[in-house]
Amino acid sequence: MAVKVLAIVLAGGEGKRLLPLTADRAKPGVPFGGIYRLIDFVLSNLANGGYLKIVVLTQYKSHSLDRHISKTWRMSTLLGNYVTPVPAQQRLGPRWFAGSADAIYQSLNLINDEAPDYVIVFGADHIYRMNPQQMVQDHIASGASVTVAGIRQPKSMADQFGVIEVGADGRRISAFREKPKETEGLPDAPDEIFASMGNYVFSTRALCEAVSRDAADPDSKHDMGGNIIPMLVEKGEANVYDFRDNEVPGSTERDRGYWRDVGTLDSFYEAHMDLISTLPVFNLYNHEWPIYTNYGSWPPAKFVHGYEGRQGRAVDSMISPGVVVSGALVERSVVSPRTRINSWAHVEGSVLMDGVDVGRNAIIRNAIIDKNVVIPPGMEIGVDLERDRKRFTVSDAGIVVIGKNHRIDPDE
Repeated sequence: MAVKVLAIVLAGGEGKRLLPLTADRAKPGVPFGGIYRLIDFVLSNLANGGYLKIVVLTQYKSHSLDRHISKTWRMSTLLGNYVTPVPAQQRLGPRWFAGSADAIYQSLNLINDEAPDYVIVFGADHIYRMNPQQMVQDHIASGASVTVAGIRQPKSMADQFGVIEVGADGRRISAFREKPKETEGLPDAPDEIFASMGNYVFSTRALCEAVSRDAADPDSKHDMGGNIIPMLVEKGEANVYDFRDNEVPGSTERDRGYWRDVGTLDSFYEAHMDLISTLPVFNLYNHEWPIYTNYGSWPPAKFVHGYEGRQGRAVDSMISPGVVVSGALVERSVVSPRTRINSWAHVEGSVLMDGVDVGRNAIIRNAIIDKNVVIPPGMEIGVDLERDRKRFTVSDAGIVVIGKNHRIDPDE
């Protein structure tokens, strides 16, 4: 008989480093790639892998995330499948989730009700494709209590990740360290390390025992990576799964093994730029492993005006349904539904979210513009960063970010 697997997606992240994009929504609910939300990527991986019983644990400003899940992720109830958001319910007292491990501890009733053999625990805010079925099979074959997905990164970048150190066999985890300044390389690649992807497969009993033990520790931060995994590493019961071994149908050599943590404004922007090259680093056009979403009943994108000096056109860009490019030029950009870019405007190297209106003769360069922002005619954004810092958010790399529903004074 097939093993029973329950998937738990941790989607309670506040995402402070993504402000102002997370000022009004949870990090997993942030729009991405024109028509998607960040959470669509992990849910698509699970659904494509055949895991159709999915619990999404939410907490921080989760309304838009809950609404997106309820409108988009509907499974066949006839077959007992579901994707359900579960907020902090204060089942164990008047308190919210104190960390990712505590979120699971407070939700043990969900595991008990489903009685799975194994539990997948994945994060909700990474951009990647992965076949989780192969990781589950690897976990079962290993006999470990937990298997942690690891992606190979240069050893010089160890201080940017949670690092998985392994024994001589390259599989058993010997230590789990957070952003170490010095670490050992891999047995088969001394110049590389395993960075934790924040994805885990647990044997059910081991997970329940670990989070229960952790809950009784007043000094714990109740974090999956910081507390639960080190606990099982110390017992010699944790293995690593090499993401390099994961085979996704339809992937190409260029986009195979892609994974990006979009935890900062700059990484969020860079992940968008990865989508739009001729041979994209992350390929949204892999129809054998689709990324699912629901973006409404919008008409096709439209490009109008075609005479000299006033041509509606887009180059090296992704243009969503419902967009009107009216006598404007769009270059190297991702444009979301219902956005209108008016005559003689120039949008370059930017991400425009749903419902943005760009006025005539405006210039937008290297920017992220959140939903429903109106750019006044003739305004320049991303041209004078010193001026932009006085009125908007500007990232470390010089990306100008304007938050949702921001009303811009034309005289700014």
